[in-house]
Amino acid sequence: MRFLDQLAQAQRQNHSMLCVGLDPEPSRFPHAWRGDASRIFDFCARIVEATADLAISFKPQIAYFAAHRAEDQLERLMAHMRAVAPHVPVILDAKRGDIGSTAEQYAREAFERYQADAVTLSPFMGWDSVEPYLRYENKGAFLLCRTSNPGGDDLQNQRLASVQGQPLLYEHVARLAQGPWNRNGQLGLVVGATYPREIERVREIAPTLPLLIPGVGAQGGDAAATVAAGLRHSGEQVTGAIVVNSSRAILYASAEDDFADAARRVAEQTRAQLQAAI
Repeated sequence: MRFLDQLAQAQRQNHSMLCVGLDPEPSRFPHAWRGDASRIFDFCARIVEATADLAISFKPQIAYFAAHRAEDQLERLMAHMRAVAPHVPVILDAKRGDIGSTAEQYAREAFERYQADAVTLSPFMGWDSVEPYLRYENKGAFLLCRTSNPGGDDLQNQRLASVQGQPLLYEHVARLAQGPWNRNGQLGLVVGATYPREIERVREIAPTLPLLIPGVGAQGGDAAATVAAGLRHSGEQVTGAIVVNSSRAILYASAEDDFADAARRVAEQTRAQLQAAI
């Protein structure tokens, strides 16, 4: 199944736009597991099991695993997610961006080793750094466009004097993703929830692309403003899906043994806020 079809199916089945981010920090684990990196799989697996019927996707951030030499636990987690929630696509948050031959290896890592359904990429080395991922025809790729961090202004909000109309850099990325780079309909864009005006602008430029929107929850993004800015309908059909990520607010809702139940409660609340905003 194509990644976009997987997203649409998960949205219908789970009535959700919520992406559960998996950023495991052992120092924030429940007291019995506090500081124990060997429990990364156990912690994330419990979160997945608690939210499998609430999410449109899961998004493990690879750095949180690699920093603890836990890539093997990430492989186990990817297999666990496919077993527990086969209807929920998995976006590997890797933000890769390198020249073609190296990009081929990163694509193999994401789609063959980890069996991800989609991956996040930095587009700033150009088309040849993105194209190897699109050879995997049923997979998706989200390009960094207007990110939620304050430093995004340093590059993304600068005007391109050499491009007709002098668009901002993030606007140019959105046009490329909606247009010439999206040869097989596999691309989406990453736009931060902390910038609702920019979400709306990206949606104007890229009306049909899925938007991965981090920043709701601990980073302070507003759920209702995010939905209003990013969601578009044609009749009863959603023409541009939004995938709204929340990580820390869900993962660390409790530091006690009830952490999975607490995570579910926060996920339910966030999903309800997003749905209400429609």
